[in-house]
Amino acid sequence: MKTVKLKAYPRTLEGRLGSKKVRSRGRVPAVIYGKGVPTRTIEVVLKEWIAALKEAGAENFMVELTIEGEEAKPCLAFVREAQHHPLSGQLLHLDFHEVDPNEKVTITVPVETVGEAAGVKSGGVLEQVLHKLRVRALPKDLPEVIRIDVSNLNVGQVIHLGDIVPPSGVEILGDKTLPVVAVTMPEVEETTAVPTAAPAPGEVEMIKEKKPVAAKEEAEKGAKKEQQPKAEESEEKAKKK
Repeated sequence: MKTVKLKAYPRTLEGRLGSKKVRSRGRVPAVIYGKGVPTRTIEVVLKEWIAALKEAGAENFMVELTIEGEEAKPCLAFVREAQHHPLSGQLLHLDFHEVDPNEKVTITVPVETVGEAAGVKSGGVLEQVLHKLRVRALPKDLPEVIRIDVSNLNVGQVIHLGDIVPPSGVEILGDKTLPVVAVTMPEVEETTAVPTAAPAPGEVEMIKEKKPVAAKEEAEKGAKKEQQPKAEESEEKAKKK
């Protein structure tokens, strides 16, 4: 895992207003804490912090902090938390967790697959179940990422947590039976066509809806039938007169 160097300065301004003044000077308020060490409030230059991030170029990295005015050797730390403003995205605060170079630590690292699975070439689909793993090692042995070679993975095969060979000095934590990567066949949705029955010989096909023209003709016939009795009544009245 990569280690970047960063200079820090003792912080004298405390509280919300103090932190606001620190940020107005182009610096970021921070704190260092760890097992068996006193908690210290510090501040770092924002531009120097951004440069350190670019140098690290990874999600996980260690920071070698040199605090101005302290004669002690630089301390080794992880970034435990970086707080940002929810709307502006401005960096508000940094939490550094100091570690002992001679003691093992536990962190979470990302998982990456390497190569193209043999099962994918034959039509299968690569499914990654776990994207992060917990590992334990000395700070100098901690990996940035755990890479898994899937080149020989065929359809129906699974790589479990216990199958992964970690780097030297690294222990992978967790249930060894957990699936990490697998190759499966894609699911195909079955569609059943509904058959349309053709009328049998001699069978009359049912018409559910009358055609507009036929309906119009029937309406006209009905109107003529209604008019005919009225016309006959008029003729009879005329004869009586």
